[in-house]
Parts: sequence; structure tokens; C-alpha cells
Amino acid sequence: MTLLQPALQTRSTWAPLLLRVPVGIIFMAHGAQKLFGWFGGHGLEGTGQWMSSIGLEPGVLMALAAGSAEFFGGLLLLIGLLTRPAALALAFTMVMAIVTVHIGNGLFMSNNGYEFGLALLAASVSLLISGGGNLSLDRALYPED
Repeated sequence: MTLLQPALQTRSTWAPLLLRVPVGIIFMAHGAQKLFGWFGGHGLEGTGQWMSSIGLEPGVLMALAAGSAEFFGGLLLLIGLLTRPAALALAFTMVMAIVTVHIGNGLFMSNNGYEFGLALLAASVSLLISGGGNLSLDRALYPED
């Protein structure tokens, strides 16, 4: 057993694929907003200023960390490579977003609440438990015995 095998090992099942693809795309899009200013985002500088304004210092570094976790973690989910470590990083990112930004606004998205973050947290934790499943690079690298 190699050091990476526990992180990459996954079972032959289709459910993770059906979760990985849309969740990976969503995370990538949100990360691209923070990092590159795509899709109406504010980019690294603007996101960093906003993060500083809510007490997350240094703001640009926090924006880089969150944006990178979302963009690159989402990409890893999409292709199913290092699914479990990516899902762990994304789960942590969602906990931070819920606690620092959304929790005081209640559940509903219409009030900037935490329902979307909670859904992404649940999806991330599910992938952390299951791994990448079928059609993942994890499965290609470490097929079941």
C-alpha cells in the first residue's frame, strides 16, 4: 500500500460521479470569481478587500486560499483526482463561509443565509466519505482488487 492509496481508493459506484460533476463545476465557478474576476466576480483584489472588511486578514491571502480551494478543489472533483483530499479542503472552506458570512442571516439564500453553503458542505462530506467512484482518475489509478 502506498501513501496515496487511502486518499485515492474508491469503489465501483456511479453515485459519486453524479455528485462530483455538478459540484465540481459550481466550486470552480465560485473560485474563478474570487481568483480571476470571472462570472461577475471581483477577482483577488476585490475579494481580498471584502474579506478584510469582515475581519478575515490578510484579506488577499484569505481570498487566495478560498478561491484556490474552490477553483482547484472543484477541478479535482470534476476529474475525480484526489477526490477525498479535495473534498476535505472544500468542506473546510464551506464551514468557514457558513460561520464567518452566512450563519447570522438564517437558513435561506434569499437572506444571504447558509442553505447553499450547507448543501455544498453536505456534498463535500459525502465525497470525502465515498471517494470519486466510477469514471474518476482515482479509480483508474487504484482499481478495486
